[in-house]
Amino acid sequence: MLLYVMIFIVPLILMFIFSLLKQINQYEEGVLFRMGKVVATKGPGLSIIVPIMERLEKVDTRTITHDVPGQDIITKDNVSVRVSAVVYFRVVDSIKALIEVENYKMATSQLAQTTLRSVCGQDDLDHMLSERDAVNHKMQTILDHETEPWGIKISRVEVKEVDLPESMQRAMAKQAEAERERRASVINAEGELQAAVKLCEAAALIDQHPAAMQLRYLQTIREIGMSDHNSTLIPVPLNMFQKMMGL
Repeated sequence: MLLYVMIFIVPLILMFIFSLLKQINQYEEGVLFRMGKVVATKGPGLSIIVPIMERLEKVDTRTITHDVPGQDIITKDNVSVRVSAVVYFRVVDSIKALIEVENYKMATSQLAQTTLRSVCGQDDLDHMLSERDAVNHKMQTILDHETEPWGIKISRVEVKEVDLPESMQRAMAKQAEAERERRASVINAEGELQAAVKLCEAAALIDQHPAAMQLRYLQTIREIGMSDHNSTLIPVPLNMFQKMMGL
C-alpha cells in the first residue's frame, strides 16, 4: 500500500517543484509580480516562483528590428510618394515596458508609422532624397523622446525605400538631363572664353613684336607643306609687286 502511495505522491511532488522553477535566458530579463505588484527584476538563470501568489513576466532585451510598412505621404511640395523604413530598438527598462504600455512592440510600431508620415510630410522631395541622413536622425530623435517613458531605446532609424510615381520619375529624368546639358553648355562657354582671352593675349604680344608675325607665317606654311596631297597657296604681300614695278 505504501508503495502505491509513494508512486502517486512522488510525481506530484516533483511536478510541484518543477512548477516553482522558471528559467530566464541570457537575453531576457524577468519582472516578478507578487499579488499583482512589481517587487523585483530577475536576471538570467533559475528563479523560484510561488504559484498563485507570484507571476514572472519575461522581457526580451535584444535589439529588435522592425520594418515600418510603406506609408503614402504627400511632401511639402505636394508630391505623392510611398516611404518605408526600418527601426532598431531595445528594452532598457523592463518594468516600464510592462506597466507603462500595454504592448510596447505594437506601440512602437504605430508611433514609428505616424512619425514617418509626419517627418517626411514636412520636407520637400529633393531634401528627402538628398538629405536622407538628416531625415533618419530627426525620426530617431522624435521616437527616442516619445518611447523613453516606456523604457524603450531607439538605437537607429533608416528610411529604406522611397517609391515615386512613374510620372514623377519621368519628370526627374528630364530634369537631370536638362541639368547635364546646362553644365555642358556652361563648360563649353567657359572654354570659349578662355580661348578668346588667350587669343587676345597672343594678338597683343604679336602686335608688340612685328617679327613674330613673320615667324608665325613661316611656321604655318611649314605645317601646310608637310603633306604631299595638299595644294598650297602662298599669299604674297602687295608691297613686293610695288617694288618690282617701281611704283
